[in-house]
Amino acid sequence: MSPPGRPKGEYRSAQHEGNPMTAVVFVGDATSAAGFRLAGVRAIVPAAGGERAALRAAREGAPLVLLAASVAARVPAAELSAALAALAPIVAVVPDIASGAAPPDLAARLKAQLGLAG
Repeated sequence: MSPPGRPKGEYRSAQHEGNPMTAVVFVGDATSAAGFRLAGVRAIVPAAGGERAALRAAREGAPLVLLAASVAARVPAAELSAALAALAPIVAVVPDIASGAAPPDLAARLKAQLGLAG
């Protein structure tokens, strides 16, 4: 069944019509990237030493960037902090399969910011 206003048999693609911006970009290892690609996410696998440039490229082209913890660990702290604090695009550090590196402890960070850490 076609949506109202469209000819029979014509469907919208999963791509954003008229919007060149990808909804989500993942930056991380090749194995995790393959899984994200299966879900329709654009994935960037940076070469060693290219993590900073990959993060910058991802931030230019998407409103949401998922950054693997192993990649986040190799981005300069000041640049990572600025990316995480920026209102747009949203940058989130996610666990990855390759390194076992964990994302930051958000609960501990929130408690510290609220003055509840003890």
